[in-house]
Amino acid sequence: MAEAPHGRPPAEELDPPAGRAADAWTHPAPNSDVPREADPTFGPRATREAGDAPVPGATREAHPTPVPGVTRHAGDAPRLRVDARDDRVVATLDRPDRRNAIDQTMIDELHTLCAELERHPRTLILTGAGGIFASGADIAQLRERTADDARRGINATAFDRIRHLPMPVIAAVDGFALGGGAELAYAADIRLGTPRARFGNPEPGLGIIAAAGAAWRLPEIVGHARASELLLTTRVIDADEALAWGLLSSVHEPDALLDAAHRIVDRIAQNSARATILTKRVLLAPRAAHPEVDGEMQAELFDSADKRARMTAFLERKKR
Repeated sequence: MAEAPHGRPPAEELDPPAGRAADAWTHPAPNSDVPREADPTFGPRATREAGDAPVPGATREAHPTPVPGVTRHAGDAPRLRVDARDDRVVATLDRPDRRNAIDQTMIDELHTLCAELERHPRTLILTGAGGIFASGADIAQLRERTADDARRGINATAFDRIRHLPMPVIAAVDGFALGGGAELAYAADIRLGTPRARFGNPEPGLGIIAAAGAAWRLPEIVGHARASELLLTTRVIDADEALAWGLLSSVHEPDALLDAAHRIVDRIAQNSARATILTKRVLLAPRAAHPEVDGEMQAELFDSADKRARMTAFLERKKR
């Protein structure tokens, strides 16, 4: 297999140290009905609902918050660096010694982060440290997982929870996003990349399938034929091909990637938070639910004070 940029081998060539077996744990399904009073409001024209709690703006790590039912090992370093702001959260996968490979501890921290974003919805930017998004799942842990672990959907459950967060999720991909790392990126609403971004699912070469979202999300993003080619051949595609296929929305130099992601969040932040949440909800609804679901979501917004205030401001601006 061809050598990756900067001497980094693809995920299937990694030789991680022996790891602990996966924890026998699964997280409850995400709550898709976040109370309206929990929604933050962003932008100068937004109005805040009564009872909204203030959102802390401090930079912190996700790891210290305990997750019920998870056994932590002494000396485990945090896998995520989390910068939480009033209208957005930037979560950086940061496991440099394993090229940001996704292990059980990282999954636990992603659940902790999701719980916070379900309580206080904000746009999430996911990125990776060290010029790589995520090289895949931790092979040492994956090798020890059993049929029961597969049925629990350890990674799939976390990625599905990310997919169904109330506010948009942006994946800012620099370098490799392979295996579970690719599936994490597929769970985002918007994906940006750098010229050195690479996507692929090498799972069949390791004797397994891509079971954490690739088999159903990738066809939705790039079409069934292209998804079939990638998943059946395990081919890795570069940024140009990902852009041409619509897997990436845009490509930026590495030092401009996060700025580009923040510009998207700035644009989202000018809109009604509730309308953004409901737009995402109808986008994720099955085809059979339309157009009824659209009418129900619109009915809620038509009766909102925020809609009246925004439309009144629009009409006042037109008079000038």
